[in-house]
Amino acid sequence: MVMDAFLNAIGTGVPDHDIHAAFVDAVPGLLPGDKERKAFGKLAERSGIEHRYSSIEPVSPEEMAERYCRDGFYRPGAFPTTGTRMRRFEQDSPALADRALADLSARLGHNAAEGVTHLVITSCTGFVAPGLDGHLIAKHGLDSRVERTLIGFMGCNAAMNGFKTARHIVRSEPEARVLTLNIELCTLHLQEITPDTPLNTALMFLLFADGAAASIVSAEPTGLRLDGFASDIAPETEDKITWNIGDDGFDMWLSGQVPRIIARTVPGHVAGLKARIEGGEVGLWAVHPGGRTILDAVASGLDLPEADLATSRSVLRDYGNMSSATLSFVLKRMLEAPQSGRAGIAIGFGPGLSIESMIFRESATG
Repeated sequence: MVMDAFLNAIGTGVPDHDIHAAFVDAVPGLLPGDKERKAFGKLAERSGIEHRYSSIEPVSPEEMAERYCRDGFYRPGAFPTTGTRMRRFEQDSPALADRALADLSARLGHNAAEGVTHLVITSCTGFVAPGLDGHLIAKHGLDSRVERTLIGFMGCNAAMNGFKTARHIVRSEPEARVLTLNIELCTLHLQEITPDTPLNTALMFLLFADGAAASIVSAEPTGLRLDGFASDIAPETEDKITWNIGDDGFDMWLSGQVPRIIARTVPGHVAGLKARIEGGEVGLWAVHPGGRTILDAVASGLDLPEADLATSRSVLRDYGNMSSATLSFVLKRMLEAPQSGRAGIAIGFGPGLSIESMIFRESATG
């Protein structure tokens, strides 16, 4: 008999520094003219974002002629190399992981590392070895023999790949207790904004933030039952979302066509998911809040009422887009307000344009 797997609990963490207001205030002074400044201001106001957090502390607009952040990591005309950014990831990511683990432990009522047999980590914003797996073993008391799986560079929808891997483990080893960690320091990849920078690039940096989420997946029948997963790639979209390693950080490109492609593609994908749900009724929608226009496109493509995306929009408002960690923030809020038995669909979009999705159901015990 194959066991069911459940997402039992989620803990989250963000760094101390809320950078959103500082970024919105600073960027207009870096743009070439009134037209660009007005457009940026209007779109920033409509972004649906009020807060974004970073491990990097910003400075006041008056100080920006010399440095953009308190410790000088970003300086006009002297932005860090990719190697320097990776060393900063090595420095800052353990504390962020610790925050997520501490929150998870508080929600479980005991040390989240207790009984963990498998560790799954997703990240696309930093790479170092030895890495966070070693830190979690040394700092949080995981067994040194814990089975480790590191999932890298799959983008914003990688949380689904982490949960999918955890589900496979539990279904094949019913005694397994899987700790998953989604951790992203997106603000380490800011590119310098100059009068020659396209407005779309400045707007892209308006979205991203740092965050981490730690979760337990096991056969214990509490939380959200993980019923299945699906993957797809929209045809002829290889250049619509890209994420490449450059000499001055990781380079992202988001085409303005992405929302239209999502609105066109998501109905067929979701139809296949609904066919796998008994009765076809979906009571919970956990959509990755990649941006306001992404959520608008999903709402339009699926003809969803505003209430169905309220949780995703609230996470976007409070945290921005934290890449692979963001969807776990959405699911955490759903776990905090459980009802018994509702079916749900989680869906995210990443480079490619790739689609990763998950079918889940609230357990009978909440």
